[in-house]
Amino acid sequence: MPIIIGVKFNNRGKIYYFDPLSESFSEGGGVIVDTAKGEEYGTVAVANREVKDSEIVAPLKSIIRKATEDDDAVYRRNKADKPGVLRAVGEKIRARGLVMKLVDAEYTFDRTKLVIYFTAPGRVDFRELVKDLAAIFRVRIELRQIYERDEAKMRGAMAPCGRPCCCNNHLPDFEKVSIKMAKIQGLSLNPAKISGICGRLMCCLAYENAYYKEMYKELPRVGTTALTPDGDGTVESNDILRQTSKIKIRLADGSFDIRNYKLKELKAMVKQSEKEISDDEGEELKELE
Repeated sequence: MPIIIGVKFNNRGKIYYFDPLSESFSEGGGVIVDTAKGEEYGTVAVANREVKDSEIVAPLKSIIRKATEDDDAVYRRNKADKPGVLRAVGEKIRARGLVMKLVDAEYTFDRTKLVIYFTAPGRVDFRELVKDLAAIFRVRIELRQIYERDEAKMRGAMAPCGRPCCCNNHLPDFEKVSIKMAKIQGLSLNPAKISGICGRLMCCLAYENAYYKEMYKELPRVGTTALTPDGDGTVESNDILRQTSKIKIRLADGSFDIRNYKLKELKAMVKQSEKEISDDEGEELKELE
């Protein structure tokens, strides 16, 4: 199995694998790596370890070197310059009257390019803005439009649950989330209650979706007739976490009662019913013979 190290950039959730080239690395150390944007400074999040071939996308890029004191100084300078860059870019955006929201800006490690991230409701003609910024910073300027979920991942924030947003804290990638997940989990379909700060459906809806889907298949459907230890009844509601069903049954005196039944009780009744039917069919076959 290949040996890798995991590297994070800007303390965001995603971890990228690199080939350590037989060199030993420890968590928290700085490294210089080759990326699509060129040489970048990263922090080791996973020290040397073996992984399965299926966990990596070959070929792995190699670590260039451990970060030196000079590299650390350049990285700190790039971070220290960010507030001033954001302030200058924001002023130019307002001066040009552009309908765009500035999210973040970062120099590449070698400071040959400045990447600026923004959101906007539509397409933005920022050609004149690029000229203004190039004149100020004297480097290549790249403006990159992102979406609301990307903004939340980059900036980070407190989620409705009171914890840091999952996308910024630990999620490597965005998972597909649908309104059907909320329906299966019995959640309110009010957008304000199931949306994150980005305005999209909360990523955590996908965390337990596999369990909910499985239990949704196992429990009887609401409104259908179910066989219980007390006779047939109509399913009123299901509690997926407790694996119980509320079923309305008719009592001997003609009145109705709603009772809770565990899933295993309902399954046992179905199995018993199937066995009785099988036995009856067997008796009929014997009579025919």
